[in-house]
Amino acid sequence: MNKNDVQILRELARRVYDISQEPVMEERWRLWLKHDAFQGERPMILAETGGVLDELIPVSMLRCTEDSARWIERGLLNTIFVYEMVQDDTVVEPYIDCNWHISTGDYGVQEITHRPDTGGTLGAIRWDPPLRNVREDLEKLRFRQFSVDREATLRRKQQLEEIFDGILTVRIHGSFWWTMGLTIVAIRLIGLDNLMLYMYDDPEGMHKLMSFLRDDHLNMIQWCEREGLLSLNNRNDYIGSGSHGYTNALPQADYREGGPVRLKDLWCLSESQETVGVSPAMFAEFILPYQMPIIEKFGFCYYGCCEPIHTRWESIATIPNLRRLSISPWCDQKIMAEVCRDKYTFCRKPNPEQVSRPKFDEEAARADIRNTLDTARGCHVELVMKDVHTVSKDRERLGRWVAIAREEIAKG
Repeated sequence: MNKNDVQILRELARRVYDISQEPVMEERWRLWLKHDAFQGERPMILAETGGVLDELIPVSMLRCTEDSARWIERGLLNTIFVYEMVQDDTVVEPYIDCNWHISTGDYGVQEITHRPDTGGTLGAIRWDPPLRNVREDLEKLRFRQFSVDREATLRRKQQLEEIFDGILTVRIHGSFWWTMGLTIVAIRLIGLDNLMLYMYDDPEGMHKLMSFLRDDHLNMIQWCEREGLLSLNNRNDYIGSGSHGYTNALPQADYREGGPVRLKDLWCLSESQETVGVSPAMFAEFILPYQMPIIEKFGFCYYGCCEPIHTRWESIATIPNLRRLSISPWCDQKIMAEVCRDKYTFCRKPNPEQVSRPKFDEEAARADIRNTLDTARGCHVELVMKDVHTVSKDRERLGRWVAIAREEIAKG
């Protein structure tokens, strides 16, 4: 990396370090820990920027010239932007993370993906699933094979340490999956229509597919545990579908500081937003029983993403290590407020359309937040503005939404 790029990154890193030392960070950390312990002093607020970086931090803002440096530069600029402009409850910590370099292999089959030209913007895709008959084609599948390149990982860590020496601590820290929900993989293999139709037309074949995916995912997470690749996610870690991992209840009491991290020391996410079109009974037969053996390996479970979990709550409630729940825009807040109270965290995701429309309707956003606060009174609430893919080029909009949330929270 050329000297000019290194100098730019070090300047930004110093700013990130200074932010991490601000008293407000310690206060946010304290509030998150109380929040997780169901002793929260107020609802916590988050607003994600990842889907709108092209509007908030366009590439034209970047000063570095090398691609590897520009990727790091954008991440540092985003951290600074969230602190200065968004001002939510994100905690900035003085670290630069790199993850283990692993290869995950494949299932022995490949789908053909068709991506229309959208000019660089988000758009729909279509794919041809490789399994045409779930029962007859199942023999084509194989478990994924995993490997880790420890030398490449350590080289990367050393490179980062040379760049950020004396400013930010470099850690090997990260994860290798987002969800343990299984159904997103199933639809890549058989298609979304068939995912639902097979539950009726070929239930035996569907059970076999879900058994295969369950065993493959168990194989993966247990391999990561055996290889010592897991990292604690109980601090400023993205968990679930929009929350932070701060908790004093993980790792487990028998965890040895600095020792290998075990699955039971971690949060996991499970969800099945692809099956919103099936009945609660079919979810209870074909989905949750295959997720459960995976979920039970972990310390805590965050359940749900965009699906309205109130329609399948009777099943979800049987998860023994359930801790936080996704209350999506399509979820019945009244029903979920009744079941949460002091048992689960009420993680509310307002409709991102509120901050994406050409003209920001502040009163509509205020009314929506007020409705959540009133409906979930007595619950431990997170307000998370996520899945935002445009702010109509208004760089102040997310910060304004956060400010409105704080104003409404202050009203009690």
